[in-house]
Amino acid sequence: MPIIESTYKPPFWAKKSFVSTVFSGLARTVNGVVQTRERIELEDGDFMDVDWSYAESPSDKVIILLHGLEGNAQRPYITGTAKLFNENGIDACALNFRGCSGEPNRLYRSYHSGATEDLDAVINHILEKDKYSEIYIKGISLGANMALKYAGEHNDLPKELKGIVAVSSPCYLKGSCDALMSLKNKHYAIRFLAHLKEKLKPKLEQFPQDIFITDFNSIKTLVDFDDVYTSKAHGFKDALDYYEKSSSLQYLPSIIIPTLIINSLNDSFLSAECYPVKEAKQNPNLYLEMPKYGGHVGFIDKKNVYYNERRALDFVNQIISG
Repeated sequence: MPIIESTYKPPFWAKKSFVSTVFSGLARTVNGVVQTRERIELEDGDFMDVDWSYAESPSDKVIILLHGLEGNAQRPYITGTAKLFNENGIDACALNFRGCSGEPNRLYRSYHSGATEDLDAVINHILEKDKYSEIYIKGISLGANMALKYAGEHNDLPKELKGIVAVSSPCYLKGSCDALMSLKNKHYAIRFLAHLKEKLKPKLEQFPQDIFITDFNSIKTLVDFDDVYTSKAHGFKDALDYYEKSSSLQYLPSIIIPTLIINSLNDSFLSAECYPVKEAKQNPNLYLEMPKYGGHVGFIDKKNVYYNERRALDFVNQIISG
């Protein structure tokens, strides 16, 4: 499809990428969302916790929300979307990826950018409820890459899945990792790595046959973490193999349902390859919007409803109305 011309105009103080990104990640709060937790038991013996919030009246529509790296279902970028959709008659099912719900997961593996098998398990679980005739997915950052990969790698998507919205998506993981490890993003990389290593620590004692203290101590960068843990725990040869096989960019040409990607041009976490202009122009189901501003998941707008949240609702409503 033709590239969508964005209408996003942030407040003057939020035009800088760093300001919008940090404010949105650390200062924003969303009130008024009541979540009910459900535990989904997975076939491999692990579990995922999902947090439901509901429209005022019974709905046959639900949006699945996927968080970013080291996020959870209580992050404002998740609850903000859930609140807006609930207010507009659509239920929300917010995932907590393995190990992200406040309780360690049971297995050595956890979650990663391409773990679409877990998204598939949740969709199947929702379909078993026999309540929803329409399912939508909105992914943020890591969750956005996962949603796009899921949509493009399956030839037999459930008929109930009607559309995808991907925000601040690192479609090309190697490029995004390089961007994140650049000098300008050093403070972000340090923060992410600290969280990841802290979560990995208990697995040293729980799974001594899988990881040694020398391995753990060798982790100095995000690539090291993916080399030592992410790749080995999830069946990849190394970090590069993980990035190559899990990047959603290669799957975009195969997407057959309406899909909107919103990646801001001043997102310092994204490389040039994360703006799939060619793929969008060649796939009639793929819509690409590239606002000038917004940073990484920092689309600050009026009344504490973010621009990407309004756009997601508009996009879904367009699909519903046909």
